[in-house]
Amino acid sequence: MMRASTAVFTVGDIAASLAYYRDRLGFDVAFEYGEPAFYAGLCSGTVTLHLIAAGHTPRLPGQGAVTIDVDDVDALHADLVRRGARVLKAPANYDYGLRDFDVADLDGNVLFFAMEIPKS
Repeated sequence: MMRASTAVFTVGDIAASLAYYRDRLGFDVAFEYGEPAFYAGLCSGTVTLHLIAAGHTPRLPGQGAVTIDVDDVDALHADLVRRGARVLKAPANYDYGLRDFDVADLDGNVLFFAMEIPKS
């Protein structure tokens, strides 16, 4: 039975990405691996994300995406705008039953923050 998952984003610069996820997106750095670090884990609540340096994987930076369920899309959006995150679009309601907005990291990986709303 599946219980959880962790998205792994490929990034060009681990140190810069860790600072962005910590300072702009509000994640905590859970761990760093390697000397210098080339793999790292982030967490916020029960959400975990991992980052891997482009030099340690055949995957290209900026090709990842993840949807993260949140309690209050609008409050999170306001917080991330205040922090200087790269917000791609403001929160909006969609007829598939979500209110969401998009944020990009330094490499173009996209995080969709969403909460359920009544379907149209």
